[in-house]
Amino acid sequence: MTALPTELAKPTRLSWLSVGLVATLVAAALVTGALLGPADIAVSQILGEVLSRVPGLGVESELSGIQQDILWSWRFPRVVLGMMVGGTLALSGAAYQGVFRNPLADPYLLGIAAGAALGATLAIVSGLPAALLVPSAFVGGVGAVAATFLLGRTMGDRSATTLILAGVAVASFLTALTTFVQQRNSESLREIFAWILGRLSTSGWTEVGLLAPYAAVSILIMLSYRRTLDMLAVGDEEAASLGVDVNRVRTVVVLAATAGTAAAVAVSGLIAFVGIIVPHAVRLF
Repeated sequence: MTALPTELAKPTRLSWLSVGLVATLVAAALVTGALLGPADIAVSQILGEVLSRVPGLGVESELSGIQQDILWSWRFPRVVLGMMVGGTLALSGAAYQGVFRNPLADPYLLGIAAGAALGATLAIVSGLPAALLVPSAFVGGVGAVAATFLLGRTMGDRSATTLILAGVAVASFLTALTTFVQQRNSESLREIFAWILGRLSTSGWTEVGLLAPYAAVSILIMLSYRRTLDMLAVGDEEAASLGVDVNRVRTVVVLAATAGTAAAVAVSGLIAFVGIIVPHAVRLF
């Protein structure tokens, strides 16, 4: 068996300085997000409120009851949801780029966006309760990827190129269906486009709770295959010669990325850019 290349066998570790810098940037983003809103709350007040919730510190919050409710019931859920959606989309994009060895791949490559948009559109025009919008978008996204896999299998070839082409075909078909439904229900266009354009509005911690289990499982699975994705980067045949079951790895990683992306899209709408740009930005860093 061919020896494993040195750069794959001994991957470099992030320095503590890099980890500290990233952690600082994330913390700054969280605090900045909590500052945004019509109610004026200072940074020191936010930090004091958070520390007051830690047992044993004896820190007293300077916020009124209304300000505390705004912070914990609206702003913090919105910030946490944004972090989870962004992280899930970014990692899914990196996984797709690794599996398909394509720098232009993103989490929507296999039709998730088109399927979720169709599911959400059908839920809106059908007058279903608002609580069913998220499940409808999730089912639509997962169903689109399932259709992509089925179409790819009918071609008798399970290569990355076949899956990509099947995804393009499924996405085009579902987008056409969505457009048709929108034209037939023009009175619902405002609500439909409000979802399709993406948003991070929340009704509390509900959306965070819906996304959390899918994101956690998806991220853990994708991270467990991070070294294997490095080997896939050299090509399917070369990876197979190193003992990698290419088809199994591709299927598992794509399914994990699909579950996380579908859940993220279901609660936030179609947020583009993150899944394709963030992986490249991290590589440059």
